[in-house]
Amino acid sequence: MYKIDHIKMTTPCNRRPGTYMQPEYITIHNTGNPKSTAANERSWLTNPSNNVTASYHIVIDERETIECLPLNEVGWHAGDGKNGTGNRKSIGIEICESGNYAKTLERAVELVARLLKERGWGVDRLRRHYDWSGKNCPRLMNADEKWTGWADFKTRVAAKLQPAVVPVSDQVTIVVNGNLLDQKGTLKNGVTTVPVRGVAEALGASVKWDGESRTVYINN
Repeated sequence: MYKIDHIKMTTPCNRRPGTYMQPEYITIHNTGNPKSTAANERSWLTNPSNNVTASYHIVIDERETIECLPLNEVGWHAGDGKNGTGNRKSIGIEICESGNYAKTLERAVELVARLLKERGWGVDRLRRHYDWSGKNCPRLMNADEKWTGWADFKTRVAAKLQPAVVPVSDQVTIVVNGNLLDQKGTLKNGVTTVPVRGVAEALGASVKWDGESRTVYINN
């Protein structure tokens, strides 16, 4: 479920400055909280005890996705300063660490692939929080300290961007007693299929279809 629940312009600590942004990148984060859900992270943005100037566009867990800021407004998530490219030019996505993380990650792959497709972008537009500020984030994608999880994430997203492969059967030309039929047959997995009526009638046979029994009768 994708839910739009934008924080207000009046939210403390300038978390929604309302500054227009034409995004050029998507920045991936982990929440850093193994017990927090997407709803928790959204609530934290407006929690009175939160005195940090930080915000993000989208947060996702195993069940829901919440858009906290319009995707064409600046958010403070990259840690590269008020004029940094990460903050000024990228959509920040927080991936929750709670619950079924494998399911959350798969949902994040689907989400990111959709956002890239909508903009005509490839995975070259993806960035880690680490790329902007050096912070070990998204930390769960760096569990081996080699960023293997990040490489895998990008590979999975890239696979979603590929057009679906539709199996196509090879056409087969049919010649009966020296006469070329207008109809074509098909060759698939080593099996040739031909149109019964066309072949039978070319051989001088009659064809009858019984819809009730779903039977084809061929008679000379």
